[in-house]
Amino acid sequence: MDRSNEGASQGSITAGADFLHLAVGEAPAGGKSDWLARRIRHALADGRLPVGSRLPATRVLAGELGVSRGVVTEAYRRLVEDGFLAGRGRNGTVVVGAPAAPPAPAASPAPGEPAAPRPVFAAEPGADVFDTLRGAPARIDLSPGLPDLSAFPRAAWLRAERQVLGHLAAADLGYGDPRGTPALRRAVAHWVARNRGVRADPGEVLVVSGTAQTLTLLGRVLRDDGIRAVAVEDPGSLGARQHLRDRGLDTPPVAVDSEGVRVDELRATGAAAVLLTPAHQFPTGVVLRGSRRNELTRWARETGGLVIEDDYDAEHRYDRAPVPALRSVLPEHVFYAGSVSKLLAPALRLGWVLAPPKYREALVDAKRFADLGNAALPQLVLARLMESGALERHLRHLRRQHRRRRDAMIEAVGAHLPGATVHGAAAGLHLTVTFRAGFADTDLAALALARGVKAHPLSWHSQRPRRPGLVLGYAASTPTDIGEGVAVLGDVLRHLP
Repeated sequence: MDRSNEGASQGSITAGADFLHLAVGEAPAGGKSDWLARRIRHALADGRLPVGSRLPATRVLAGELGVSRGVVTEAYRRLVEDGFLAGRGRNGTVVVGAPAAPPAPAASPAPGEPAAPRPVFAAEPGADVFDTLRGAPARIDLSPGLPDLSAFPRAAWLRAERQVLGHLAAADLGYGDPRGTPALRRAVAHWVARNRGVRADPGEVLVVSGTAQTLTLLGRVLRDDGIRAVAVEDPGSLGARQHLRDRGLDTPPVAVDSEGVRVDELRATGAAAVLLTPAHQFPTGVVLRGSRRNELTRWARETGGLVIEDDYDAEHRYDRAPVPALRSVLPEHVFYAGSVSKLLAPALRLGWVLAPPKYREALVDAKRFADLGNAALPQLVLARLMESGALERHLRHLRRQHRRRRDAMIEAVGAHLPGATVHGAAAGLHLTVTFRAGFADTDLAALALARGVKAHPLSWHSQRPRRPGLVLGYAASTPTDIGEGVAVLGDVLRHLP
């Protein structure tokens, strides 16, 4: 009787000649570690090695394969760096994550049937088209705005949640203040003061379900005040533009150049409000500072103009000093919006907005009628993470990880996208590349998606014609996947008609 797997239990793997049916003779000379890492990666993706599985010890697997222990050690090391394996001391090497499974190959058309047309992106899609394409599955997803969800600090969150529940009064489980719990409003006021230079009283903080809800609530409040247009950066966030338009607001475009938003164009629109991402402009990465900030301040004070400041991924910076928030110099004119969607996870649906005094009461009323306020328990847990220093420790960890992934993407772009210009690499969770060519970036993105790699065409985020480009997120992908994804983009680009 074969007893090679005797004693194995679910979630573990016992070493033996049958482990993944590995045949070292298939490995190329001098490339055994690469070969082994690829074979294990495939087993992670297709579910043969589920999360929690224990891999054979390096010494044991090396003996079974007839290779040096260094071959196995190097393969394991690469997968640990990619976040798929983790060393657990005496418990061995354990699977902690898995790459996305490759898409099933498309079926060949039957004889006489026409081939299915390749996907096409619209240059200015409606919300339904954009969301459908954005949600399409991909083997490697380089979409911007995606944080590394596997990095969520589960242990710290659970510890804080237990502490909160241990001291939670029964009354705290009832309907609360629609502005948010006092603990989180106080923690947010401290957080933005420490990290963004914004002085705020906790009473000024309104807790919301992320920046998307901020825009929806502001759309109602501004329209009730007679405002019919909110100018937006061009290029700028398509999603933000859609939220404003859904509330019946016009969104005249204002150009962004190397200094930030063009204030002269803003004046020309006649809009009474403008949506900006001044600390790290989406998607170009430009920082608004110096004379352009002074121009914007004059516009606001001379016209009574309002600024919606989306402090988009401002904490994620690598090669430059922090930039003060506009709210710190224009509190009477700025709605300051922030969230933890990029720092922790979008699923938490937790953010905040600070409004000018004139609009605070109306904004609280809008929040009350929208949902009576956010769930209290996640607010209290987040407050504890903020006040204990755990959130700042998590941010420092993310900065180190994101810097490595950013560097991997810049290297891959240099290797596979010759002639591309990189923008906005000093901060954030994405970078933008532009091309001096006459092709449609929507074609490039569509053909790459057909090969399992997703990226945003730059034209999605612009209301006016411009040079083709791509917006590439790196925070949620491993360096290996980043390199492979950009290589696919380069191959597609070379074969564009």
